[in-house]
Amino acid sequence: MYFDWTYLIFVLPAMIFAMIASAGVNSTFAKYSKQFSSRGVTGAQAARLVLDQNGLSHIPIEQISGKLTDHYDPRANVIRLSSDVYNGTSTASIGVACHEVGHAIQHATGYTPIKIRSAIVPITNIGSKLAVPLIIFGIALSAMSEFFVWLAYIGIIAYSLTVVFQLVTLPTEFNASSRALETIRANNILTQEELRGSKKVLSAAAMTYVAALAVAVGQLLRLLIIVSGGRSSRR
Repeated sequence: MYFDWTYLIFVLPAMIFAMIASAGVNSTFAKYSKQFSSRGVTGAQAARLVLDQNGLSHIPIEQISGKLTDHYDPRANVIRLSSDVYNGTSTASIGVACHEVGHAIQHATGYTPIKIRSAIVPITNIGSKLAVPLIIFGIALSAMSEFFVWLAYIGIIAYSLTVVFQLVTLPTEFNASSRALETIRANNILTQEELRGSKKVLSAAAMTYVAALAVAVGQLLRLLIIVSGGRSSRR
């Protein structure tokens, strides 16, 4: 029976971290969904205000189904907010809505990390699909030729694009949250006490991206050890 110690050491802790982060953002959002804005501003209204003030009045805001499915779509140039965020007047709803506006502003102002992330999306998608088949195929046939070992390493390089993508995502998400909190404060959309609620929700959400990076790095280290270990055993 084969025991994969690499998964236990490198991937499992990151996966547990990711599950904790996911549970954390859900519980934090639920908590501050009950802390309502004294001004009664909805997430959609807050987003519209910030967009207009940044010269982005042409960007529409759409309501979509789902929970925490909020996102900015740069291809359609539209902000999509889940029903709870679109109609909600809570500090959680306003924080999430303005966070998505932060992404729209990043694209409009040419924020460097968002440009890099957008540029590598196509090759990252291709690399993530090819990585595991290349590695499995390379390891399985490595006894036949050294060429197949290098094929496995090409698979690892392809997977490393996922790590690069997650790494570039971090400053993008943190910056969007920073922009959101600053615009909420500058426009007095929330009081100082209410603003703390939005900050906690966005901080919890940010941890999910840190966890995603940890999982990607752990998986990359695991694959490197598997391929290099297999190569050493054949020498």
